[in-house]
Amino acid sequence: MAENSGVSFIRNKTGNTSTNNSWREALDAPDSSRFTRIILAQGFDEPLGMAILPNNDVLLAERKGSVKIYNRKTKQVKTISNFNVFSGIEDGLLGIAIDPNFSKNRWIYFYYALAGDLSVNRLSRFELLGDALVQNSEKVLLEIPTQRKYCCHSAGYISFDSNGLLYLSTGDNTNAEETEGYTPVDERPGRALADDQATAANTNDLRGKILRIKPLDNGTYAIPQGNLFPPGNPKARPEIYIMGSRNPYRFSIDRKNSYLYWGDVGPDTKVMGDEGELMSYDEINQARKPGFYGWPYFLGNNQAFPKYDFETKTLGPKKNPANPVNDSPNNTGERVLPPAQAAMIWYGKKSSKNFPLLGNGGASAMVGPVYYTDLFPNAPYKLPSYYNGKLFIYEWIRGWIMAVSLDKNGNYLSMEPFLEHLKFKAPVDMQFGNDGALYVLEYGTNWFSKNMDAKLVRIEYQEGNRNPVAEIQTDKQYGASPFSVQFSGNKSIDHDREDKLFYIWNIDNKEFKGAIVNYTFTKVGAHTVALTVTDNKGGRGMASTQVFAGNTPPDVQIETSSNRSFYWDNSLLDYNVLVKDKEESAINPERIKVTFGYLPRGKDVAVILTQNQDAGNFNYLKGQQLTATLDCKSCHSVDRASVGPTYLAISERYSGKQGALTYLADKIIQGGSGVWGERAMIPHPELPKSDAEEIVNYIFSLTDKSGGKRKLKDEIVLKDHIGKGIEGLYLLNATYTDQGANGIEPLQSRDYITLRNPFVQAEDFDEGNVRLGTITTDFLTYATSINHNSFIRFNSIDLRNVRQLKYRVRAQSGGVIEVHHGNKNGPLISSIKIPSRIAGSQAHWTEIIADLKETRGVQDLYFVFTDESGKKNLFDIDWIYFGNTTL
Repeated sequence: MAENSGVSFIRNKTGNTSTNNSWREALDAPDSSRFTRIILAQGFDEPLGMAILPNNDVLLAERKGSVKIYNRKTKQVKTISNFNVFSGIEDGLLGIAIDPNFSKNRWIYFYYALAGDLSVNRLSRFELLGDALVQNSEKVLLEIPTQRKYCCHSAGYISFDSNGLLYLSTGDNTNAEETEGYTPVDERPGRALADDQATAANTNDLRGKILRIKPLDNGTYAIPQGNLFPPGNPKARPEIYIMGSRNPYRFSIDRKNSYLYWGDVGPDTKVMGDEGELMSYDEINQARKPGFYGWPYFLGNNQAFPKYDFETKTLGPKKNPANPVNDSPNNTGERVLPPAQAAMIWYGKKSSKNFPLLGNGGASAMVGPVYYTDLFPNAPYKLPSYYNGKLFIYEWIRGWIMAVSLDKNGNYLSMEPFLEHLKFKAPVDMQFGNDGALYVLEYGTNWFSKNMDAKLVRIEYQEGNRNPVAEIQTDKQYGASPFSVQFSGNKSIDHDREDKLFYIWNIDNKEFKGAIVNYTFTKVGAHTVALTVTDNKGGRGMASTQVFAGNTPPDVQIETSSNRSFYWDNSLLDYNVLVKDKEESAINPERIKVTFGYLPRGKDVAVILTQNQDAGNFNYLKGQQLTATLDCKSCHSVDRASVGPTYLAISERYSGKQGALTYLADKIIQGGSGVWGERAMIPHPELPKSDAEEIVNYIFSLTDKSGGKRKLKDEIVLKDHIGKGIEGLYLLNATYTDQGANGIEPLQSRDYITLRNPFVQAEDFDEGNVRLGTITTDFLTYATSINHNSFIRFNSIDLRNVRQLKYRVRAQSGGVIEVHHGNKNGPLISSIKIPSRIAGSQAHWTEIIADLKETRGVQDLYFVFTDESGKKNLFDIDWIYFGNTTL
């Protein structure tokens, strides 16, 4: 293994790289309940970076050019500037940082792609007066020529070290979509934009680098001592500190020893690495001094790529990491490069043998700060000493944060999950504030989009008394103006159970106290409601929600004269869908969607209803669930533009074509490129072929125009279940989406009917005080330990058209089964005596029929078991059959 700027490695038993850690004091990991995640603001449009001010207000930069500020006192966000940027490809407003002397000079630095015909990315300084950015105060420190013809890799992160030196990361800015599964080293004439040897491996180009400069008061900069190349060399830029990076998207500088850490987002290749895995590595790097970090010749622990000849389609020799040479005709810098340095951590699409905690799937490696307890001596939310000296790394795609332990010399020891119980939506920046809290900026689910889950959060740690965890519940979220809402904080908790909680609400800039507050909104629009929960020891937790006055959810109802609980062979379901909407004088029937289907697995109904699926498309649920649990959503969505094509576009191109199912399933497993551009698709070699086909079938279903859609009024003969067991359900689902009103988004409401098999297993009761017995040889589960006054309850049962009940029972001491409607002491609608078992005889199962009074309405149904003598163990019950004819 090549030397990594002096970082040495030892293999330990767990498969991680490690060194002796006896120098570190053994401390217990802190209880996760002592961490509180507070959402400060959300709904951003591609937030890429933040700068935390000394007073813990937060500046935020959005890629399309907006600069916003979060005010910690008012808890409000406002836009303070809009940069005119080129926001094509991955460019835009990329970086933001405050000057180390910000409290005195109010200087802020931005890195952005200049709009217009001049293809440059610019590093500039501005002045902030109050919370307004002075546009004419711009001082241009540096401009970096770029190409805007091909995607990708802009990087653009800015940060200062403890010596006042500014670091700026730049992407390789090379055509990443036509690599044919290799690295972009295309030396053919006219292909310079596809040759990373012209950028990342070029000592005379500022792209694919991390630069280090000393900003001066007059708006220029000086070259600090110790960069990779000294001034005066016409073939090497002195601003370069690190070269050979592909997309060094996020980095940090250790505030004590100035070690530089960065995540480098890796390629998708078909080249097999030394460890039997594709060399599609993302890297976490450490630099204790300037150096060349390998790209596009080496990745990971200096594993080398073969030289691919794009003209002849042949592979040449690999380069030597100890003596790399850049012979590209597109190279304008030095031919002989510094020795390549290995990554500290590297991982591909599969689970890493060296770093197994990092998971698998798509990847975008990011680096956060190194934490030191003594840098936050009086900070209220500082992390415990357990994290002293640990490096925080995180993942845009996989959503985790890891704490990396280093020895006293900075060598890698181990890593562990941080806040493993939380999932972050594409974390894109991470910094500590002066209050000791960890601030995390989340980009959100969909690429190149405004996302409601794009948010700024603050992670607080509390020693001693733990902060309450605030939670808001509302009885409704939308309604016409005036709009009355009840807010409750009763679900808020305090892990210190003896603490007493106090509730303070902020609604329309008015303060209210108490766990429950009723409020009427008279102004249409969105209203933010904030709750602060404090305890009697000074702890506090915060939560917020939004309610919307001006649009009432539609009223959707399914009317039927049929039974709403059960189906029988060839029985009839009639229905009529009715819709009302307070803000709409006329209902557009085209906006009403009625679907119907039989679900062989009844449990799938919850998925359909919670994920807004169609009842007629139940066959594609597994495929839909696979797209949600794999890394598919990182690059694709149903209908919103992202890195890869939408599912709708894929379906429109391939659905119905011969061989398309096999072709696309193989592509999911093997990966590929060239159809929707040259950006490679991540392979999934561990995915079974059957699962890949489920995904493809789900995608094809999206352009099925029928989608199970039915008339608003109809009759259906129920026969799809025949011969398919008793676990299935029918689902009739009606939805209506209104057109929005008073600036409030369109709202959707639904009504649905689920019909289940009339054979109801006794053990499936919703509430009861009996026990369950099993006979493993018969795969039988039943209700047992039934005593006098025992009961079981089934929720929301419709007895319309039910004539008789049949029980499968096994007698013991005998008793009576009573059926009560509505509650345990409600109307008695059926009763049957179960004779006692003859003494000495063997208990056996038998079926017994009970009459049922005609009953209408959906009510809870109570089966109450009695015996006048108060005996125990009356009988066992296997199932109950609800018959629509005389049995």
